[in-house]
Amino acid sequence: KHFKQRHDFVVAGLNKLPGVTCLEAAGTFYAFAHVEKAMQIVGVKDDNAFAEHLLIHGGVAVVPGSGFGAPNHMRLSFACSMQTLEEALKRMEKTLRAAQAA
Repeated sequence: KHFKQRHDFVVAGLNKLPGVTCLEAAGTFYAFAHVEKAMQIVGVKDDNAFAEHLLIHGGVAVVPGSGFGAPNHMRLSFACSMQTLEEALKRMEKTLRAAQAA
């Protein structure tokens, strides 16, 4: 029940971020989001650079999708507290909005 709530929260939150789309997952504790447009907003060439940008500028760790054969994607675990997830999504939004404004 708790993982379903976290899943729904994260997927909805990711879909609200500029340039990010995320489909619902089944049976995992990861969200796998398409971030190609977000990469363009930030001005990076690949998902590795995007993950690094989020880490440096937002303090959020995600895993590049290219390591799973899915370039232009990112993987985000929701196997943590709701408070941590809320903070991570806020930081990602702030980072992307700042890049949009630049």
